[in-house]
Amino acid sequence: MTDLIRLCPAAAASEGQPQDVDLPGLPPLVVYEVEGAYFVTDNICTHGKARLSDGYHDGFVIECPLHGGSFDIRSGAPKTAPCQIALRTYEAIIDGDWIAIAAPAPGR
Repeated sequence: MTDLIRLCPAAAASEGQPQDVDLPGLPPLVVYEVEGAYFVTDNICTHGKARLSDGYHDGFVIECPLHGGSFDIRSGAPKTAPCQIALRTYEAIIDGDWIAIAAPAPGR
């Protein structure tokens, strides 16, 4: 069985209000809720090093607050310039009332 890391209560992330998560041993993460589904990505923009949780979230798109580039939160793919490098995404797993991800393999 895969070990899970609980990130935040599901109620902490609501549509249009991403929840930032900072846990020891993990990069800064952000949890999104869209139409009852949850998504998790790295929280640092690959272009400007800004926290995406401070950006504008609309549906499946998160816009960086620094330069206005955006990403698709489902795949991490950049949507608008100046972003060119995809965000890392994680499978959001419901664990009771919590949003969790699978524990990364050692060395990742």
